[in-house]
Amino acid sequence: MSNARIFADHLADLLRYERAAMADFLVALAEFDECKAWMELGYSSLFYFLHRELGLSKGAAHYRKTATDLVQGFPEIVEPLRDGRLCITSIVQLAKVLTPENRYETLPKFFQRSRRESIAIVAALQPAEVVPHRDVVTALRDHPAPLFTEASAALDMAVQPVELNVSLSTNPEGPNPSGTTSATQDSSPARPVRRDSDEPLTEELSRLHVTVSRRFLEKLEAARVALSHSQPGGSMEDVLETGLDLVLERQAKRKGLVEKPRKGTPSANPAVLTAAVKRRVWTRDGGRCQWPVESGGICGSTVRLEFDHQVPRARGGLSTTDNVRLLCRFHNDLAARRAFGDEWMDQFTGNGAEEINRTGRGA
Repeated sequence: MSNARIFADHLADLLRYERAAMADFLVALAEFDECKAWMELGYSSLFYFLHRELGLSKGAAHYRKTATDLVQGFPEIVEPLRDGRLCITSIVQLAKVLTPENRYETLPKFFQRSRRESIAIVAALQPAEVVPHRDVVTALRDHPAPLFTEASAALDMAVQPVELNVSLSTNPEGPNPSGTTSATQDSSPARPVRRDSDEPLTEELSRLHVTVSRRFLEKLEAARVALSHSQPGGSMEDVLETGLDLVLERQAKRKGLVEKPRKGTPSANPAVLTAAVKRRVWTRDGGRCQWPVESGGICGSTVRLEFDHQVPRARGGLSTTDNVRLLCRFHNDLAARRAFGDEWMDQFTGNGAEEINRTGRGA
């Protein structure tokens, strides 16, 4: 057994202990709260006991206080917490919708879900009653958080950042029903950190918050004007979706994924990777990296995918469906390094470890 497998098994054991300890902690905390033992210690609530006595941050205390309330009312959440199906970060969202009547059908919806995914589930189960339809542009103000990052420094400093809030809805009766766009000038010279986030409102609708430059807004308005004949009165969503359709269409063509592919003659050179082979490989691999992982399964990344020859073309490998697979850039580089060695590959791609350190991930 390799050292990596031994280390991984040890980490898996520690994770099981961590989950079991968390479940045991919450069960004990529920008993502690039920008899209001925190009151005897001089605290006004369980939250302040967790925050002041045990030294948890307010956020961590809030999660555990909410989980404790659920354990008291719904003890069936303990085992999912213990085995890892239910994450502590999704507890707050679960508490918003879990009832004695829906407990058996609702609880499994939150298994293996992140906090963001849990928010979306709540929005689907309890959609917002009034969803405003509006496009709003707001200039960003000074912020106490660090305002300068390497990423922001790389941008054009002459362009003033603003925050673009687009509410996607079919209900025009909310605030600003006319769907107008407003902007204010901000004299702050510093560039705030760019923020992208989405806020689920219903199962189908979300509000998108994205920090953009003034240059972006100028392009957005120019695009709106360009589409004024085909989409008169088009909203920001209409303009952006049209642009996204064009990007996805272009990418599909690059992968050979077109609705009516040409029936051209096969290439006389068997090393040439044709559109037909790309199309079959992409469909077969489901648009995911096929690199096998030691514990079973595949990498599965959908980011920065490339077509890889399992038997390299430099060694006579053919561009056939059987010999070509999808790999993310990191694993494609790793496959080449295993075939040709690090010294040779560093001439073209640099050191793979540096890539991991720079991006924080391999794919």
